[in-house]
Amino acid sequence: MAQWAQMTPQLQFLPTQILNELYPDTFPLDVRHYLASWIEEQRWENFDVDNMEQEPQARRLLDQMVRLLQEVAQHNPNVVERVKLQHISRNLSVFQQQPMQLVRTVRDILRKEGHLLTQVGMHSNFPPFQQIPQGPPATNGTPQPAREDGKTDVDNLVLKVLEIQNCRQTLHQLQEDLNWEKQEMESIQGQNGLDPQNSDQVTRQNRIQQLEYNYSVCAKKRMQLLQEAVCALELCQASLILRIKSWRWEQHRATIGVQFDDNLGPLQTWCEQLLGVNSNLRQELMLVKRDHGVVEQLHTLQESLAHVLQTLIKNSLVVDKQPPQVVKTQSKFSTTVRYLLGEKMAPGKPVLLKAQIITEAQARQGVVPNENVGELINSTAILEHNTASKNTCATFRNMSIRKIKRADRKGSESVTEEKFALLFTTELTITGCESPYSIQAISLPVVVIVHGSQEINAMATIIWDCAFSEPDRVPFIVPERVPWKQMCEALSSKFMSEVQTQRCLDRYNFHFLAQKIFDQPDITEDFRNMPVSWAQFNKEVLPGRTFTFWQWFEGVMDLTKKCLRDYWSEGLIFGFIGKQHLHVILQNKPNGTFLLRFSDSEIGGITIAYVGPTDNGGRKIQNIQPFTKKDLDSAGLGDRIRGINCITHVYPDLPKNEVFKKFFTVPSPPNPDGYLPFKLTTVVNPGDQGSSTASIPTETPMDMYGQPMSNVYGSNMNQGMFSPLPQSTPPYMPEQIPVQGPLYQSPMPQAPSSEEIDMEALEGILSSI
Repeated sequence: MAQWAQMTPQLQFLPTQILNELYPDTFPLDVRHYLASWIEEQRWENFDVDNMEQEPQARRLLDQMVRLLQEVAQHNPNVVERVKLQHISRNLSVFQQQPMQLVRTVRDILRKEGHLLTQVGMHSNFPPFQQIPQGPPATNGTPQPAREDGKTDVDNLVLKVLEIQNCRQTLHQLQEDLNWEKQEMESIQGQNGLDPQNSDQVTRQNRIQQLEYNYSVCAKKRMQLLQEAVCALELCQASLILRIKSWRWEQHRATIGVQFDDNLGPLQTWCEQLLGVNSNLRQELMLVKRDHGVVEQLHTLQESLAHVLQTLIKNSLVVDKQPPQVVKTQSKFSTTVRYLLGEKMAPGKPVLLKAQIITEAQARQGVVPNENVGELINSTAILEHNTASKNTCATFRNMSIRKIKRADRKGSESVTEEKFALLFTTELTITGCESPYSIQAISLPVVVIVHGSQEINAMATIIWDCAFSEPDRVPFIVPERVPWKQMCEALSSKFMSEVQTQRCLDRYNFHFLAQKIFDQPDITEDFRNMPVSWAQFNKEVLPGRTFTFWQWFEGVMDLTKKCLRDYWSEGLIFGFIGKQHLHVILQNKPNGTFLLRFSDSEIGGITIAYVGPTDNGGRKIQNIQPFTKKDLDSAGLGDRIRGINCITHVYPDLPKNEVFKKFFTVPSPPNPDGYLPFKLTTVVNPGDQGSSTASIPTETPMDMYGQPMSNVYGSNMNQGMFSPLPQSTPPYMPEQIPVQGPLYQSPMPQAPSSEEIDMEALEGILSSI
């Protein structure tokens, strides 16, 4: 149990990927822990895994292991552990047909543990297993490997190979010296016969014995170094595979705006170096086989190197440039697949990469499907090597989905919720390898649509998949519900990425968004850990609306990206705010104070909320009809604000003409052809202040001097080609919220309403958010 006692403290420093490879599902960590003494007492190294005559002995060990594990389970006071151990003991039956596989598994585990402990001893001044660094946790808590190219590990491997080669050369020199001494000894004995008194013979005999001893020690060291090198290669390559998977995961998360370094150069170098080490080790094994004949350890090491090589070759194909994740049939798109071992491919026949579209169910099977679920055009490309960039890529430039076969949908599932993927397959040969390898890579999930109107809903499926899927999931499983705080991270990241801004959403924005998606206007509620479902995100329409939460949020992003990026980035737009919060922050502000908020009732609209006077000398909050992209294309937001005379200061108290000056349009000079230039000015029509008429903006053409065009054209302004621009329809009817301040009493006594707002309570709640 000595080895396990040393190994146990080090387990906490091992990455999950290394632990999973060290203790596979067929022989979990629990077995190693509970049967540590018994395992280390057995003579696993005495087995020849290719000798079928030893199978009965291996089967006896298996039966004994199962029996011991069941005994441990029966005496375990923890019910959960007891059931778990009984389940593991039943699963060990997989070795019944191949008991020698159990021997190979346990022996490999013990060897790898020994190698790890050796590394710890060599680097005792550093934290254990420092050579496999871990980066900061991702947003979903999954640790990410540090962005290292494995240079230290590879350098150590190269040094190990050099040491093996030096050892081989030393053996060769010892063998030559031994052959020479034996030849000289035979020559002396042929002349004088065997004479123990002959000092020359005694000296040479002693020298021969010393050379034979040195040769034996060096040969053992050579085998030990080979075993250590193979174990080190397995661990180093496990780190590489983990980094490649992490790169793919970061590429996936980039869809929602997570920063992603798409540089594959370091990973390609890492792959090529490990392939070179593997090739050198295989060559050294062949030389050992030549020098010493076939030994059991050689066969095991050859098997390990073959497995490591196959894993490396198959994991080196990556989708460098993903296809668009929402693809419309009959439209062109492109994608690029890169092979990280491209420079090591055997020359000769071109390598053809084929693409096909597969369903989610086919992606889970992990094999090339026979059934074709879609027709792809331009679905083949050749892996071509670029000598300048040293990249080997296959670029599909004009791919298109001609038609798609849908699966049977369940319940209310929409076609925009069905996920597909592109599967890329090929067969290639690596220089130095005899047999070709079949390799494949799969793209990120793709939603196929047939009409542009489906794009927003399809993108919702992709956003949910990218934001909330697990790194090592079964394709393409996602949770049905996630915590709201996790949704907040995704929304803010996507908003910043889409708008191309550094300003993120704040806690007030998140609180209003939570109120909207959960339909809970109680501002005291803490939503952070409340689960939000896919249905609430994009299946169920918002109460009193005709659109879903995502459709509304996407409309805001689109408007901000196209018309309001600079306003948002400079903090001039308050953004997502509810009317209760709006009432609290504006209640004590003077007339003319305003702020900009995204429309709650329209998709892709921004409105101006301002404090205005009432007929009785009080104040009320007015909301101007939202401006859409169409409105802002004809006149920008800055010019709209400049033309509205009833707003003077942006919240909290900044003069609008100073804050928005940079966004005002400079008047055009007179046209040389004699025509007078004109501009559109927004005029708010507050209507009858004694009624509930809304503030409706109208657009009046103005000349370059700010005079209405009707002053120029007289009565013709209302006729024919000079008629004024129509008002926006339908008219916006906002709710007018009277301000209940100490200096502004309602002109008529009124009974308290059930909807009356407690201002002090609201202020206290908002300050605690």
